[in-house]
Amino acid sequence: MKRIALSMAFAAIAIGPGVAACASARQPVPTSSKTAAPQQVQIPDAVKVPSDNKLASSFEGHGVQIYQCTNNSWTLLQPAAIISDNGNPIALHSKGPVWISTIDGSEVSATPVPNAIVNHTDAIPELLLKATEHHGAGQFGSVTYVQRLATKGGMAPKGGCADGAQVSVPYSASYLFYTAG
Repeated sequence: MKRIALSMAFAAIAIGPGVAACASARQPVPTSSKTAAPQQVQIPDAVKVPSDNKLASSFEGHGVQIYQCTNNSWTLLQPAAIISDNGNPIALHSKGPVWISTIDGSEVSATPVPNAIVNHTDAIPELLLKATEHHGAGQFGSVTYVQRLATKGGMAPKGGCADGAQVSVPYSASYLFYTAG
């Protein structure tokens, strides 16, 4: 199943990016670790990182949210996305959630921080996630928090469904990675 999900994530690149920020109290942050004209992303107060952390990197994610039908209702099964830096793939994002560097093999798993969410009617929520596990000492080896911001698309289909059915819904988001200090 993971291979299928990752294949869908690679296919999602062709869907075309587009990131829209949603209104609320926010601070702008560049969405690329490089200095070449990064796009600015607004950070809602509800998903701000504790002040003893610093921004380490920010990247764009494009992929799909995979939903499965259970009891006539769509439930999130997993994300499958490619995380890119100025258009260059640098990581994969999948169920866990987990982010795995394709550069150095490091990875970080995280869990949503309770009540640190900004819901939208037309896109998956913006989230603050706290790191729970690390592997490797590379780019994700010391991540403390991850923000999913400027989300677009990815919403579960509306209406009923047949049990066992699956659907992949394209989405994009900015992912900001923080470290202690």
